Amino acid sequence: MTLKQRSIIIEGVSKEYTIGKQKDSSLRHALTGLFKSNKGKQESFWALKNVSFHVDKGEIIGVIGRNGAGKSTLLKVLSKITQPTEGRIEINGRVASLLEVGTGFHPELTGRENIYLNGTLLGMTRKEVAEKLEEIVEFSGVRKFIDTPVKHYSSGMYVRLAFSVAAHLEPEILIIDEVLAVGDAEFQKKCLGKMEDVAGEGRTVIFVSHDLVAVKKLCTRGIVLQEGEITFNGIIDEAIKKYNEKKAENKDFINPNWNKDIDYDIKSILIKNEFGKANHNFDISDKIYVEINFHINKNPKLYDFYLCVKRQDGLRVFSINKKINKNTHTFIIDKNCLTRGSYTFHLAIQIPYQYTLVSYFDVGMFSVVDDSSELTVYKSYDYGATFGKYEWK
Repeated sequence: MTLKQRSIIIEGVSKEYTIGKQKDSSLRHALTGLFKSNKGKQESFWALKNVSFHVDKGEIIGVIGRNGAGKSTLLKVLSKITQPTEGRIEINGRVASLLEVGTGFHPELTGRENIYLNGTLLGMTRKEVAEKLEEIVEFSGVRKFIDTPVKHYSSGMYVRLAFSVAAHLEPEILIIDEVLAVGDAEFQKKCLGKMEDVAGEGRTVIFVSHDLVAVKKLCTRGIVLQEGEITFNGIIDEAIKKYNEKKAENKDFINPNWNKDIDYDIKSILIKNEFGKANHNFDISDKIYVEINFHINKNPKLYDFYLCVKRQDGLRVFSINKKINKNTHTFIIDKNCLTRGSYTFHLAIQIPYQYTLVSYFDVGMFSVVDDSSELTVYKSYDYGATFGKYEWK
């Protein structure tokens, strides 16, 4: 394939951030600083390190990796939201990005006005946007609120309209982050179908998600990021395999970055057996105890906690959503619930009806074996995600 047929070319891209104490920009501090030689300690952090790859026209690329691997930074660099510290990026075509809820939306403008604003940013004329307007509104499902300022939208409404705008205004390159997880299951299915359509029209899609089932279904090639570096770039099945191999090293989740000065966070998730001992291998007849430790500065009852049990292939097996009323809770998975396989968790904590949340994907890992199951007589392990709760009459 010639260079002209490549949508994106990335060569040796690195991105450095400075972390630590920030300088005070006040006049008082500036004058005081004239008489002081010591400065606040600052450290460098490389979110991306020598990243190189190319994306051909019409490809659907999945980018996967743990929290902090550099996925979002890569997309921000590609979307020109931030500039790389080193390296070269060549983009051949118009780019539409959906990286955060409401990215590119002006809160005081209505949904309709933001559609025209986004179209203008993509280089389209008002007439071209008007021709797509009805299709965008219909797909988004927010017709009733299309003339309401988007500052009054819920996070789900934001996502529905933002994705619809990004997908329908005919960009050559569509960049989608995990933000789609905010939408409901039906809308996520619509989004995946639309991305397949976009790629079928010869346009390029870069898709970041922790939902490995969706990544496998949609993408043909996968890029695995770890600590800012590409550890694998190849066919999607092999990429998911490589990612899972690394993920398996993480048994418990001890969060080294929680900060006592913030209002809320998740400190750790510890997996134990019924005797309170750390354990990560269970028989189907065992109960599994999952201890979640929170950091809460305010009244714990203000917060909701979400936990999703995920199979290693990314399938979401089941979820719970509970109120928090103390700093430590234990979630118990009953015996004869999960079938054979390896599992991780998706955790999130937030104040209800606010999008600001702390979320951790693919943390903790445990395995279930079923040597005692009567189903093993069939010499098959493909009997679903759970054994289920039912009666036989």
